Amino acid sequence: MNKINHLLDEKFVFDLFKKEILPKYPEFSDIKKIQTHLIKDNIWTSTYHIVIEYQTAFVDMENNLKTLPIYCTAHSDEPRLNSFEALTFLWQNGFNRENLTIPRPLFYSSDFNAFFYQGISGENLYQYIRRRDVTTVEDVAVKAAAWFAKLHHLSAIAAKAKNFNPLSSRIETIIPGMAHTLTKVRVEQPRYYEICRQAYEKINQEEKNFLSATEERWLIHGDAHPENIIIIDKDKIGVIDFTDICLADFARDLGTFLQQLEFMMLRKIENQAEVEKIKRLFLDSYFKNAKITLDDNLQKRINNYYNWTALRTAIFFLLKDKAEPERAHGLLIKIGQDLKLDTVI
Repeated sequence: MNKINHLLDEKFVFDLFKKEILPKYPEFSDIKKIQTHLIKDNIWTSTYHIVIEYQTAFVDMENNLKTLPIYCTAHSDEPRLNSFEALTFLWQNGFNRENLTIPRPLFYSSDFNAFFYQGISGENLYQYIRRRDVTTVEDVAVKAAAWFAKLHHLSAIAAKAKNFNPLSSRIETIIPGMAHTLTKVRVEQPRYYEICRQAYEKINQEEKNFLSATEERWLIHGDAHPENIIIIDKDKIGVIDFTDICLADFARDLGTFLQQLEFMMLRKIENQAEVEKIKRLFLDSYFKNAKITLDDNLQKRINNYYNWTALRTAIFFLLKDKAEPERAHGLLIKIGQDLKLDTVI
């Protein structure tokens, strides 16, 4: 039996939570009930990649019940210790206070390559985009910008700590690696191989040029997009998914978020002027909170990561199980124009 199935066994989980999680909540005296929901259920013979939600009913000192969402993310081949350490670092440095927050890290299990955390409740930003709730999207874009500025401001502290995910620090090495990905494109979608290759090489070289010219690095989220922004209430947001948090160029978070925000909004809102307005709100709020000004160098870096994110999105559509090259086509044409490539597709 695959050992990860223990985390789906009610008695095993109950005993584990009483030992590892209950002591972290001194306001509770006991755990009454745990309801398990398997969110990501990739379980094979001996390997796995799962996300589990445990709706956990705690008993307080007055014998009242309070249910909290406890999550587990586990991967047989990729230890989640780095993500747990990163979340713990942020929690200890102010991201558990005020109106910009994160999930609460609880513990890491080396037995399962898993870490457990208290989730944050709410809907993600993409759900509001789907409902065409432009007012909320504008408001949350401003708050998200403040969140990223707060994260990047931690760099002076982070520089004294470990790089949580060194492979994620450069687009050349981030898993699964663009060389591997391009090989698959050449085999499965040869029509698009040359433009993908040229775009990647130019984007990668631009990043190399900047990072080789400075020793400065910033703590970045590494996967900034609307589905990772959670609206808790009208005043508070949280950010989730710290798999790619690392020391890198902060422009990557900005370019990535702008491209994904635009890509998702144009499919639902279909108003280019409104989309551009919200992108500008995000950037203006970021620069205000970060207390920096936009210059040509920074704009160039943001544009480079914007195109990198668009390229990754296009390649996703090219290589997914049921490929959608028609959705990649327009993205690749725009990338080619932005980068002034000479390839015709």
